[in-house]
Amino acid sequence: MKKSIHPSDYRVVAFKDMSNEVMFLTRSTVQTRETIEIGGIVYPLYKLEISNTSHPFYTGKMKLVDTAGRVDKFMNRYKKHLDSKKS
Repeated sequence: MKKSIHPSDYRVVAFKDMSNEVMFLTRSTVQTRETIEIGGIVYPLYKLEISNTSHPFYTGKMKLVDTAGRVDKFMNRYKKHLDSKKS
């Protein structure tokens, strides 16, 4: 293997699907702020909204994704800013 071509922060990270609480460990360079203990070992934690364990293509089940709720949250959060731009 060639030296100095791989990132220095390549490590084992816990990925957690927040829609069904399934977790898996894999190596990644993703930046995280949270950690989780699994089997007595502390890993960086990265939260996913959807993974192969919850995606309709892989599960065969149709599931409504709440995109409208996210838009509403965005609009409410930035309503003052958007209203001031109109004036």
